[in-house]
Amino acid sequence: MAELSIRIKIGDREYPIKVSAAEEEKVRRAGKLINEKMRAYTARFGLHDKQDLLAMVAFDCIVERLETEAKTVVKEDETLSNKLDHLNNLLSQVV
Repeated sequence: MAELSIRIKIGDREYPIKVSAAEEEKVRRAGKLINEKMRAYTARFGLHDKQDLLAMVAFDCIVERLETEAKTVVKEDETLSNKLDHLNNLLSQVV
């Protein structure tokens, strides 16, 4: 797969990145979301220091990721529990 050379602007800086064509849209969207979160933190807290803004965005992203992982674990546990209940019912019918 050929790689594309693109530039992503985050804050006031541009970053050259090489990505596959399949990932280009996702990478551009990620850059856009970072900038939107930075603007939101500027509006909400009056922060203007780019390092502070990026730190807050990174922190926010990790918190969201941890929440998503926790929800996934709960769903997997529920699915496993349901399957075990079903197997237990089947075994009870046989015995």
